[in-house]
Amino acid sequence: MLSSFRNMTRASVRCSSWWSHVEMGPPDAILGVTEAFKKDTNPKKINLGAGAYRDDNGKPYVLKSVLKAEKMIADEKLDKEYAPISGLPEFCKASAELAFGENSAVIKNKLYATAQSISGTGALRVGGAFLKAFHNGPKVVWLPTPSWGNHTPIMKHAGLDVKQYRYFDAKTCGIDFKGAVEDIKKIPQGSVILLHACAHNPTGVDPTPEQWKELSQVIKQQKLLPYFDMAYQGYASGDVTRDAFAVRYFAEQGHQMVLSQSYAKNMGLYGERVGAVTVTCDSAEEVGRVLSQVKILIRPMYSSPPVHGARIAAKLMATPELRKEWLVELKGMADRIITMRKMLRDNLTKEGSKHNWSHITDQIGMFCFTGLKPNQVERITKEFSVYLTKDGRISIAGVSSKNNAYLAHAIHEVTK
Repeated sequence: MLSSFRNMTRASVRCSSWWSHVEMGPPDAILGVTEAFKKDTNPKKINLGAGAYRDDNGKPYVLKSVLKAEKMIADEKLDKEYAPISGLPEFCKASAELAFGENSAVIKNKLYATAQSISGTGALRVGGAFLKAFHNGPKVVWLPTPSWGNHTPIMKHAGLDVKQYRYFDAKTCGIDFKGAVEDIKKIPQGSVILLHACAHNPTGVDPTPEQWKELSQVIKQQKLLPYFDMAYQGYASGDVTRDAFAVRYFAEQGHQMVLSQSYAKNMGLYGERVGAVTVTCDSAEEVGRVLSQVKILIRPMYSSPPVHGARIAAKLMATPELRKEWLVELKGMADRIITMRKMLRDNLTKEGSKHNWSHITDQIGMFCFTGLKPNQVERITKEFSVYLTKDGRISIAGVSSKNNAYLAHAIHEVTK
């Protein structure tokens, strides 16, 4: 009898769990692609969903310059004390210089309030919190259509609203520049506009330098605050200066801005979670005030950032011989992506495809919006074990000289 009572008590406790009302959340779209890929037994299977660099053998790649930096750090026998709330000063300085250029007025006049962040995602989240607390204009961030899938939840989690302006033209698989300008001219003054500095994710479609100049003028006329997300500096073209054109031009034209940086792609520091958030200011005194508030926002979030990845990044940027080696390796990664794009386009031509695939080589960076429709994506996965997201986006990092022809054949078969 007593045993039955105990069993009933345990059952009632289980039924009245504090979390019994919690529903199962939807699976992450990209992780779902990877899980399906892992279960597939086809030896020719290709995973084009994940956004992480792979070498031509499909393996993760650790930069030699990173390994050298780690050895230097180990030899220095540094302590494991907490970093300052805003991160390692040498890392923050080097990050701002990489973004704006050492000779820019922003750097020379020390008009940057930069804090280390937990990669680009953390930078966006801290930047969003700062805008929510201190931006005097509408608490709305205008995103290009489409944008990185995490932009909307990050900004909404920070308490900001999100709206869209036209950007991608599905008919041409290129930029809808006319539509973008028309929409930007209608954005209420004082709003925040998010811009992908280079290698737009997910489309791979970037404005030309001349288009960036026009966007700068329109954004200034509308009195909008630019928020640049720069996750691929150097990884897009292989040149850190070229990929920073938009950020540097806007700064030269007198725009104040918020900037998020990530070192996941361009240094391969994915799991180290290294990034930076910067707010440009009018004076050194304003920098001090802004940074003080950024630190107050960071403190209850994660108190202070991790040191190891930031030490690596700082070594690569500030040590001349390591920086030189890093930039060569970075160009090598970018060049492999560019080569895979050209090879894929050429292989589609060899397959006899009558479609115009010029957008594959016109787009830039890790991702390519192929133009495949959802039914074609479903078919290419089912019939050829090629895994990608439903919107037709592929990660070129998953394409190699070994699987390129097979991928071209699969694309041709589902699009002819």
